Amino acid sequence: MKIVSLFSFVLIFSLLSVIPVEAKVSLPAIVSSNMVLQRNTTVTLWGWADKNERITVKASWLNDAFNIEADKDGNWQVEVKTTNSKEQQSIQITSNDSVILLKNILFGEVWICSGQSNMQQPLNGYRGEPTFGALEAIANSKNNNLRLFSVDRVGSKTPKKELEKFKAWEVAGPENVRDFSAVAYFFGQQLQEILEVPVGMIHTSWGGSRVEAWISKDIMSKFQEVDLANLDINKRTNHIPTALYNAMIHPLIPYSIKGVLWYQGESNRLEPQKYTELLPAMVKDWRTRWNIGDFPFYYVQIAPYMYDNDNEVFNAYKNSSFIREAQLTCLDLIPNSGIAITMDIGDDYCIHPPKKKEVADRLLFNALSQTYGFETIDGTSPVYESMDVKEGGIELKFKGADTGLFAYGELEGFEIAGNNKIFYPAEAKFVDGARAVMVSSEKVPNPVAVRYAWRNWIEGTLFDTNLLPASSFRTDRWDEAVRHSE
Repeated sequence: MKIVSLFSFVLIFSLLSVIPVEAKVSLPAIVSSNMVLQRNTTVTLWGWADKNERITVKASWLNDAFNIEADKDGNWQVEVKTTNSKEQQSIQITSNDSVILLKNILFGEVWICSGQSNMQQPLNGYRGEPTFGALEAIANSKNNNLRLFSVDRVGSKTPKKELEKFKAWEVAGPENVRDFSAVAYFFGQQLQEILEVPVGMIHTSWGGSRVEAWISKDIMSKFQEVDLANLDINKRTNHIPTALYNAMIHPLIPYSIKGVLWYQGESNRLEPQKYTELLPAMVKDWRTRWNIGDFPFYYVQIAPYMYDNDNEVFNAYKNSSFIREAQLTCLDLIPNSGIAITMDIGDDYCIHPPKKKEVADRLLFNALSQTYGFETIDGTSPVYESMDVKEGGIELKFKGADTGLFAYGELEGFEIAGNNKIFYPAEAKFVDGARAVMVSSEKVPNPVAVRYAWRNWIEGTLFDTNLLPASSFRTDRWDEAVRHSE
């Protein structure tokens, strides 16, 4: 009798073990306690449950709860209106067998920061490569109104609905900012103080990554075949088309954001023409998928650096001036965008310049002037606009230099050429009340073209009076130009 009872118990337990157990409600990693929700807008909360499961969402700032039902695949989402309140908020999500309480939530400004190693560089720097001002920043970093979220480096062959590796939302403080993106931290910290509202910074970067890796398959397939079926996703992951979008961007959508900061380009420097197609395509791709309009996109032009120990390459794409030119061109191809020029803060033998706060400052100036309506903030570097041949030289005029141009010392880095397309070092000086630059050389009596800072490594000398540097540029589009050699 006891044997029969024991057998019956085992049989019943075995049958129960194969009966599906009702799944609990779950949320994406980005939706959690300590998060910052974009203020005064409609945000999306989403997650997963059993199919057709009934879910109640109660927000502390709203009188009425939301009663929703998961679809046949177990997906659910709800749109919730946020306010400008600076008070801590909470959200409770319940179902028949789940209770999730999200606490310490703030409404504020949310920015995504992405790119390659110069965006990834933490306040603590890399080995042998410091971030200037890091210790002071870390020591003063405790700020309940600044929240940080980090996506770890993972690739995928297909779009993921959830992040595989991440560091959840944290209140900024010395214990976590040292390993957070320096550019993202400096931007967020200053934005929070200036606007006096909470700020949330989401960092998702991978050193050495190509722009192709950050674009979805739907869009990337318009430029090249994308077939990852037999590819090892763990080898050179950051160069695999769509791999980083799938694992590090797609799971963040549709978390509401204000805008994006982008610092990438070194890995695409040998294909500048292609970059002028891919970067605008990536931005349009992200904007389409977020479906919140043409959100601001502010990005950094790569800094001068002694690539391949070669500073004499002139008219080949190994000269990084061509990728800087491509990045500047993208400014006109990407609506609601801005660029941070870094011609004065590079490092000849360090591809990770230590002046990350200056980079963040210039991104911030773009955001303050274009996104937040600070009319007295100049976020625009002077950009070459037109030339006029006169008096044996060439006069250059610039956009974005309404208050005039400036140099700390002598204007250097200018070269000039005639119809033979041979460029000679040139003298440059301010004219027209420092609103233009006159370039000339005795060796080029009939000049037709000018190039400025057209080298891998150079220290920029041309600024506006707000000390924003001009990009390297050329007035020609010659394929066969050369630099004169003595």
